[in-house]
Amino acid sequence: MATAHVFIATSLDGFIARPDGDIDWLLQRDDQTEDHGYSDFIADKDVIVMGRGTYEKVRTFDTWFYERPVVVLSESLLDAPVPEALKGKLRFSSLAPKDVMEELTRQGVRRVYVDGGQVVQSFLRDGLITDMVITTVPVLIGSGRPLFGALGQDVDLKLVSSRWFASGLVQSTYRLAT
Repeated sequence: MATAHVFIATSLDGFIARPDGDIDWLLQRDDQTEDHGYSDFIADKDVIVMGRGTYEKVRTFDTWFYERPVVVLSESLLDAPVPEALKGKLRFSSLAPKDVMEELTRQGVRRVYVDGGQVVQSFLRDGLITDMVITTVPVLIGSGRPLFGALGQDVDLKLVSSRWFASGLVQSTYRLAT
């Protein structure tokens, strides 16, 4: 089966976005001179799976940043047309995490980048995440969309590495304990 991997940023209080989805607190700290490892992370990923919220936020940017094929998990967008500029780059799916991973595996996909809070949470609940790179931004935003939500059981993690950046960001890589 294909493996699922996370690369995501969170505020120190555990939020990936404000309640309205705004990520201004993150974009303000985007230091282009620091290499946070995204290029190395994405280099061996075949496909990106994201949720509707992440897709809708990314669509507000001037540029489509993804060079890999993107699958957006959303029941509400399933019948929506793919924007002309993204045809052949993205598709919508209403499959459950396990089912989309099985489908991608049948298509020859080996490694999947999973992005978006609710999608990460559902992949974790289903035991599909292999590892996570979590970059903590030194800011408290007080409320918002949490990276982690309710789980049916504890998810044990093993710290693989941790590093800090001059900007104050701290990045930790975890592997799910087996």
